[in-house]
Amino acid sequence: MGARRMGRERALQMLYAMDVADVDAEAEIALYWAHLAEEGSGNHGFADDLVRAYGRRSEHIDGMIREVSHHWRLERMARVDRNVLRLATAELLDMDDVPRRVTLNEAVELAKRFGSEGSAGFVNGILDRIASDLGKD
Repeated sequence: MGARRMGRERALQMLYAMDVADVDAEAEIALYWAHLAEEGSGNHGFADDLVRAYGRRSEHIDGMIREVSHHWRLERMARVDRNVLRLATAELLDMDDVPRRVTLNEAVELAKRFGSEGSAGFVNGILDRIASDLGKD
């Protein structure tokens, strides 16, 4: 598995934990690497950057998701779907070196792996609208 894909999975785990435990990004990063990461897990950089990107702009990112998810309240979305959307939106906003296509494809893969049967299509539809709103080609 590639380093960035692994970083996205770890960031998703951290965002999920932040959602459940209502802790901030820095606290969750410290907790994750101290207690939950696998032995010898290597570079934390990309995962930490994604979590911090969401932490800095959580209200803005959640607002963007709310704006395009017309029939779904953020609080009623499946927790995995909600956090995949948060992760990918943070990546679209803060990671200029990652093409839109890569961000969306990786988010869909996370949704397939960790979400429910309909998660991939749901995540793809919402993120496509967010990316378009951001002017990402």
